[in-house]
Amino acid sequence: MKFTHVFFVTAIAVLTFASCKNFKGSANLKSDSDSASYYLGLSVGQSLKQFDLPSFNNEVFSKAIQEVLNNKDSKFDAQKVDNFLRNYFTKLQTQQGEKNQKAGEEFLAKNKTRSGVTTTASGLQYEVLKEGNGPMPKADDNVSVQYKGTLIDGSTFDSSYDRGQPAKFPVNQVIPAWTEVLQLMKVGSKYKIYVPSQLGYGANPRPGGKIKANMALVFEIELLSIDPKQAEAPKAELKKQIIKKK
Repeated sequence: MKFTHVFFVTAIAVLTFASCKNFKGSANLKSDSDSASYYLGLSVGQSLKQFDLPSFNNEVFSKAIQEVLNNKDSKFDAQKVDNFLRNYFTKLQTQQGEKNQKAGEEFLAKNKTRSGVTTTASGLQYEVLKEGNGPMPKADDNVSVQYKGTLIDGSTFDSSYDRGQPAKFPVNQVIPAWTEVLQLMKVGSKYKIYVPSQLGYGANPRPGGKIKANMALVFEIELLSIDPKQAEAPKAELKKQIIKKK
């Protein structure tokens, strides 16, 4: 999707489900037109937040909108705008990624000197908070875990504890750091791991999330159980599935 279309699509999505009449926000909304205008502003603002702009000129932004709405000659060239924004945000992402990479490397270099922290050949760091006495999973096993993930500044970005239920998944279908450390843990263990970006989400994390390009991460992982694998489908049933896929 082109950058110039992102804001409009988001705004329409909000207007589809938003109720204007009972809105009690900061704006004084006296009509549906006022509400639509306000919600469009909210939508554009929310869309802009995902780009993590280092600075933003509200005056120039507002002027550009007024030029378009008032049908003034703003010399709008959609292709030129798209090309500029694409290059601009790529440049910002590269710069932020380099900054995150450096911060992560400095954090890990200091952290590895702490007592109790073990560094593996891959660069993964871990410390044992609690050692279990159960079996150790293999790469193709399914497991249940409780976990909390934080950035190196300590802010939480994900937690199964907060959701009130453990996560269940195959060991070999998660980020490399998890695949590695889970095979070092016994059921009942709780480890804290420190993840270099290349063993986490690298340069391309999910857009709009708290994890940005090249960030080092920290997880507390509690291995609850190794779960039974799903039974393989009978050959006749498997053949039907293959035929359906074709």
